[in-house]
Amino acid sequence: MPHSFAPANLAHQLFIGGAWRDASDGSVFEVRDPANGEVITQVASASTEDAIAAVEAAESAGPQWASIAPRERATVLLRAFSAMTARSDELAELIVRENGKSWADAASEVAYAAEFFRWYAEGVPRIAGHVQIAPGGDKRIMVLQQPIGTAVLVTPWNFPAAMATRKIAPALAAGCPVVLKPASDTPLTALAIAALLAEAGVPDGVVNVVPARRSGPVVAAMIAHPATRKLSFTGSTEVGRSLLHGAADNILSVSMELGGNAPLLVFDDADLGSAVEGAVIAKMRNGGQSCIAANRLIVQAGIYTEFAERLAAAMEQMPIGPGMDRQMQVGAMINEAAVDEMADLVTQSVDAGAHIVTGGKADGGPGAFYPPTVLTDVEPGNPILDREIFGPIAPLTKFDTEEQGIALANATPFGLASYVFTADLSRALRVAEALDAGMVGINRGLISDPAAPFGGVKHSGLGREGGSEGIHEFLETKYIAVDW
Repeated sequence: MPHSFAPANLAHQLFIGGAWRDASDGSVFEVRDPANGEVITQVASASTEDAIAAVEAAESAGPQWASIAPRERATVLLRAFSAMTARSDELAELIVRENGKSWADAASEVAYAAEFFRWYAEGVPRIAGHVQIAPGGDKRIMVLQQPIGTAVLVTPWNFPAAMATRKIAPALAAGCPVVLKPASDTPLTALAIAALLAEAGVPDGVVNVVPARRSGPVVAAMIAHPATRKLSFTGSTEVGRSLLHGAADNILSVSMELGGNAPLLVFDDADLGSAVEGAVIAKMRNGGQSCIAANRLIVQAGIYTEFAERLAAAMEQMPIGPGMDRQMQVGAMINEAAVDEMADLVTQSVDAGAHIVTGGKADGGPGAFYPPTVLTDVEPGNPILDREIFGPIAPLTKFDTEEQGIALANATPFGLASYVFTADLSRALRVAEALDAGMVGINRGLISDPAAPFGGVKHSGLGREGGSEGIHEFLETKYIAVDW
């Protein structure tokens, strides 16, 4: 991994079979800093031939990696954790440069990302099968857990380190080789992680990274390859739906962490200070560019006005600017197109009856910045409630009864995360059970944890990452009938 972030020292080639190489056709693409639009470096853009070479390198390396003793695999993962932790500032700077987020968000992401290596290192020796007596008493049933095989991993730009390690760590722990296709907006962090893993002792070919601007053909080639047995994707529901169609032809095991439209319910009895603080965390982490960001703030009528005022005041106090300035709390959006999209969303919402309390207009200066924005009087039917915002806009909707609040929260085809703020524990648990979501935060705005299962229901995905469940996404169950 480079120790300097001068463009010439950044890893910018494909990583296949343990070797750095240019794209087979010489193609490259630019990586830009969202805070100023400047080109950081050029990165090799994998062709379909490169993608196939990566899958075949993984296939060749897989049996040896699967045969390594669990404790040895765990040791490699622990070395990866230590290496990421030791170089946390370098990785955070790289994330800030290519992603645009604030320094605090980048540093937090690196710590979170590294923790997946430690968490799954601790789980490797605990992969267990079982033996039981058949009901008839005359036979034995033996069940083993074995690596599923070569895994293709496709990750988004919003958490370039954490989304990579959340997939790589359990795959390696299970004994699977991987090919990672990172987002073309943020490939440098993934390449740095590949270099760290090589230094940690991951054998050649077990981890391969193929950045590509031509994502569709490259991923299609990999999931069509007969050696591929697993597809793990994080991204939009639209792209996930397309990949599911492609994966069906090869009968792949599939994990999908897709879009969200998270509601944040605040009841009249909630501690208002804690609720506002939690809402800011849930909404503004990574500038709102998170699949579990609070997308719809649904507030009970008795505290609606005061909550809106206090939330707007809190968001107005968040300094916005380039992430390399560590005083900034809100960094850049991923690109100028995202800024334009935020402006369009606010315009549409206001046209539908919403009112801007704070923010609502970019300052027009250099960089892809959009201010923290609070909208009130956002009624059901307002178009901003029907989509994932993916930015620093907080629309507030009023509700009266618990039943109405739950109905508003569930009025979406998505079901990734939800948040509930109330002082009544029985209500909190009752509402949590009633919400159509794979994850619910009660009186807290940050719910991600490597030790917890992460994933959604409905159009928000299939399977789980993190927790003990995450490693099982990369294991196959084998039954052996035994008579002794």
